[in-house]
Amino acid sequence: MGSIKRGTRAFRFTTLALFAGAFSTYANLYMTQPVLPVISGTFHVSPATASLTLSLTTLALAVCMLVVGSLSEAWGRKNIMTFSMVAVAILSIAIAFAPSFESLLTLRIIQGVVFAGLPAIAMAYLGEEIEPSSLGIAMGLYISGNSIGGLAGRVIMGSVSDVFNWHIAMLTIGVLSLIVAVAFYFLLPASKNFKAEKLAFKPLVNSLFSHLKDPFLLLLFGIGFTLMGSFVTLYNYVSFLLIEPPFNLSQTVVGSIFIIYLVGTVSSTWMGKLADQFGKFPILFGGILLMTFGATITLTNNLAIILFGIALFTFGFFGSHSIASSWVSTRATHDKAQASSLYLFFYYTGSSIGGTLGGVFWMQSGWHGVITLILGSLIFGAVLTWILHMKESKQIKGGIV
Repeated sequence: MGSIKRGTRAFRFTTLALFAGAFSTYANLYMTQPVLPVISGTFHVSPATASLTLSLTTLALAVCMLVVGSLSEAWGRKNIMTFSMVAVAILSIAIAFAPSFESLLTLRIIQGVVFAGLPAIAMAYLGEEIEPSSLGIAMGLYISGNSIGGLAGRVIMGSVSDVFNWHIAMLTIGVLSLIVAVAFYFLLPASKNFKAEKLAFKPLVNSLFSHLKDPFLLLLFGIGFTLMGSFVTLYNYVSFLLIEPPFNLSQTVVGSIFIIYLVGTVSSTWMGKLADQFGKFPILFGGILLMTFGATITLTNNLAIILFGIALFTFGFFGSHSIASSWVSTRATHDKAQASSLYLFFYYTGSSIGGTLGGVFWMQSGWHGVITLILGSLIFGAVLTWILHMKESKQIKGGIV
């Protein structure tokens, strides 16, 4: 079976299709984040309750990613990814017409389940179909679709909601996603190197538990939990902060703040190179410290300083996440894809818990309460990173690794 090589028509179609798939998936996943204040006001629910439209969605995604990857080993890659994209688009269109908060939340949970179809499988597809020497650029293009899609979804929601309303904004994203899903199906080449296997859940469960017994991996999972929990908490509630006095920003301006995400494209690559040069621990620990400093300086009433603090926080987050996730791959001795799935499970669970808990702190103590929660989480993440470093140093000195 031939592999797809860089420079060929098949390579261009494959990378374009998976970039589009990632773009669509993450645009839909985070589309409620910039309009949480609007959802809160429309349905007369608290900020913490409104945040469930993101928290429960990511939780459903986290759980289902552990299962969908294994199902694809028997059912194939392309069909599941296509179904996922079409279902996500149709659900976004339905959410635009949700008559109540309960129906909106139910549809978002279902959407969380079907979201898992693309991120759980896309990397496996690339690993099977792309020639090894061309895999790096293909994977990079796919991952860039994640970040750009997440950014675009937030900006579209903020700007269209400001001009029309959030219903029209969600409808816009849903229709665009349906068009992208059709293009994805026709662009992505059928799998040539995939070999169907019989479903076997017992090895899957055994593999999961073996990773959970590794204290090094558990520490990394915990770090991922604290990183994403802090990150989503800040971005969930900064919208509530900035639409209120003394800032009084519009939804369009608040939505455009997510452009700050682009600094993550730089930091993930740059900090990854530094980690290769100086070791993972000092750069990861430094990234968490940068997040801590960035979060702290947002406590001012100066908008420019707040935005600068968010940029520092975002820069530190993406760099730290790239190091922690790659550390999982190098630490896992077997079933590396399973270990990565577990990391993402804790990562998105942190998003769900932190994002909702932040609403409680917002209602009790406003922005100061939110930052207190974030700083506590980051301190815990720094402690886990230090323990990981100590354990690894002791193991190296003992000649075990």
